Amino acid sequence: MPFQQSSTRARQRTVLLVGIVLLLAALVLAVVLASLLTHGKHEDSPKMLKWKDRGTTKNLQEVILGRCYNYITERYPELGDKDCLKIWESLKDAFIYKNPCNITAEDYQPLMDLASHHIPCNKSLFWSKTNDLVHRYTKSNQNFLTLEDTLLGYMADKISWCGDPSAPGINYESCPKRSECESNPSSVFWKMASKMFAEAACGVVQVMLNGSIEAGAFRSSSIFGSIEVFNLNPDKVSEVHIWLMHDIGGPQSESCSGHSIQRLKNILEERNFKIICEDNYRPVQLLQCVHNPDHTDCRLCTNSTAVP
Repeated sequence: MPFQQSSTRARQRTVLLVGIVLLLAALVLAVVLASLLTHGKHEDSPKMLKWKDRGTTKNLQEVILGRCYNYITERYPELGDKDCLKIWESLKDAFIYKNPCNITAEDYQPLMDLASHHIPCNKSLFWSKTNDLVHRYTKSNQNFLTLEDTLLGYMADKISWCGDPSAPGINYESCPKRSECESNPSSVFWKMASKMFAEAACGVVQVMLNGSIEAGAFRSSSIFGSIEVFNLNPDKVSEVHIWLMHDIGGPQSESCSGHSIQRLKNILEERNFKIICEDNYRPVQLLQCVHNPDHTDCRLCTNSTAVP
């Protein structure tokens, strides 16, 4: 009897030891398999596409929402019915998880519909190669609006964004330049916004060009020369005023009788617009002279000339 009990206990210990060994083996096997699967997924997961331009602006959502709320509460409270959260979602949906070289106008249409608003007649101010000067002017004279002074332009000015097919769907490292692909998020956005801004213009419209550029003040490849000028509506726009500005102390490469300005006049005349061109529009030149008050170009007797 004692022998049987001892044998039984020995078998129980053996079974217990075998069970422990099998359990440990199963745990080791599970850990190894999990490691292999995780390592395989890490190696197989696609990497972010690499481009030559800066990546998506950090904290993009907060930047867009902040600008949107500031615009509709502080700058133009009459637009208080705009839904900034929906506007952000429509912008995000236009590019997130998408190849940044395959963006279409249709991707941005919901955003354009949500953020567009009325532009009063006689206030539209277009520009080319006068970015700093034109926006200094609209800040000091709120009788005019550039695209960047509208809700769409105000939110997107000087920021960048693009998506990527791989997680998290937004590329913060790099985005494509226009030279890498035409249909990138930034180019498609600004082309659509510029087209819409031009279509909305009415009454007298203004365009500020740079007469100190050697290559010519009017360029057919610019946003103004390729999109905006062709989307002005002759039935809504009565006149186009060209303000040809020269850098204070800089070269006067072109005047209102110059070759590129003549090309612009021909385009506008063919589309039945009345045109006035003025060299160094005085209110803008006075703004330039704030930083150069003693320069000879800033004397009170300096003449500006208007050419029909």
